[in-house]
Amino acid sequence: MLGLSSVLAVPGVDAESIQDMKEKKEAIQEKRSGVQSGIHNAEQDIKKLQGQQESLEDQISRIEKEISDSEAKIKEKDIQIKETQAEIEKLKEEIAVLIERIEKRNELLKERAVSFQESGGDISYLEVLLGSSSFSDFVGRVNAVATIVEADREILEQHEADKKELEESQKAVEQKMADLQSMLAELKEMNAQLTNQKQQKDALMAKLEKEEEQTQELKMSLQEEEENLAAQQSAIQKAIELEQSRRAELEAARKRAAAEARSGSGGGGESVSAAPRISSGAFTNPSAGRVTSKMGPRWNKQHAGIDIAKKGTVPVVASADGVVMRAYVSSTYGNCVMITHSINGQQYTTVYAHMRSMNVSTGQVVAKGQKIGLMGNTGRSYGQHLHFEIHKGSWNVSKSNAVNPLSYVSY
Repeated sequence: MLGLSSVLAVPGVDAESIQDMKEKKEAIQEKRSGVQSGIHNAEQDIKKLQGQQESLEDQISRIEKEISDSEAKIKEKDIQIKETQAEIEKLKEEIAVLIERIEKRNELLKERAVSFQESGGDISYLEVLLGSSSFSDFVGRVNAVATIVEADREILEQHEADKKELEESQKAVEQKMADLQSMLAELKEMNAQLTNQKQQKDALMAKLEKEEEQTQELKMSLQEEEENLAAQQSAIQKAIELEQSRRAELEAARKRAAAEARSGSGGGGESVSAAPRISSGAFTNPSAGRVTSKMGPRWNKQHAGIDIAKKGTVPVVASADGVVMRAYVSSTYGNCVMITHSINGQQYTTVYAHMRSMNVSTGQVVAKGQKIGLMGNTGRSYGQHLHFEIHKGSWNVSKSNAVNPLSYVSY
């Protein structure tokens, strides 16, 4: 059923209403364009953020590989340092042996020196040789002297060689340890820098992901707004089409009412009454005839309307512009039509009962003075008449909104 406020507006207001709706539709389209632009910008921002994240992921992967490599090298250097420490410990043992050997040689050399000093330093190897008692003694002394001299020379040479070896071993091991410690420090520094870089990249990644999440939420919000605007625009377009259709239907109804008012002819030998003249007031008389029963107490109950009676074929017309709320057959009202109206912002409902026939159907738009049926004697009725009610508001079973029709129509 069409909305009453739009259905019952006068033609001038209809045109203005349609124009207003068109302007609203255009305004919504402008909003949609702005929202669609916002969606496009959000999509571009999301694409940019995702590109930054992909690039950052590559950087993080590279840094993670470098960290892994540096940690492997640190582990390798730790192993080498442990091996070098073991080598140093072994070298310490060898050094201890060398030191003991050197100390023993020093003692031997000291003894020789003491012996040489006690002799006053005057005994030479020549005196030793000349002091021999025989040739065989001489030969023995020569061999002994040669052995002593060679032994002393070897002791001195070995002593120097051992000292040199010790110094070189210490120097080599110390240098190796220093190099390892230096490399380890560099690796740890590099690892710390890489770890710091990764933390910064991770923080940036979290920031980018948060920005993307917020932008995605903005996009979803804009899309929802765009969908709502599109729905509003579609609804307004539908309302425009309905209003245009209603105007055409109402105009056709007015033309039919005018034609029916001009035509008073009918079939058979029964007299045919003309439709009542359309008055200039809010309501027009629903039929020709005379009032046979007014509103008020009747037969121990309240008569909610008026009865209008006339013999023959009597047209019944819509008392005002409106929409047929219901056209049906009632056990009491017989053929009955209820029409809803909106007049100066107030809703009214008119009831037309006991009709012989009905010319309208539920939901149909009718014009003031349009024929809706013929006066009859259907339902709980005792002679041909039209039972007519006016309700200020909606119709209800208790008829609490019923008002006196004679305050609105003239008989």
